[in-house]
Amino acid sequence: MLMEIKTHLAVNNSLCGKVVSLSDGAATVVLETTQEMLADNNGLVHGGFIFGAADYAAMVAVNDPYVVLGSADVKFTAPVRAGNSVTLEARVVESKNKKRIVSVEGKLAEITVLSGLLTCIVLEKSILD
Repeated sequence: MLMEIKTHLAVNNSLCGKVVSLSDGAATVVLETTQEMLADNNGLVHGGFIFGAADYAAMVAVNDPYVVLGSADVKFTAPVRAGNSVTLEARVVESKNKKRIVSVEGKLAEITVLSGLLTCIVLEKSILD
């Protein structure tokens, strides 16, 4: 059974993936890629969708209603074709004051397609307030 998701509750799961696992400081998101995500006529999925799913996985791993992305250092290491399922594993590796460093790895079967560190900031209220 999943822990309660407390953040990014309005996210469109067809664009950012679906949370399939959530524990304290860790989350797994699965993104089912579609034709609408294409970057070219060869079936290549635009990296922004993969990054969006990685960002979402990091936010859910932190799981605070007011978490936002501060920065990201990611590498794309393999292409993704439309119709593929990408699994993104996120884990909080450092927590200091408001800052959380989250390690994210995206895989297509056994092939790593994205890896990196995302710096998340936990605010006291919505960034838009």
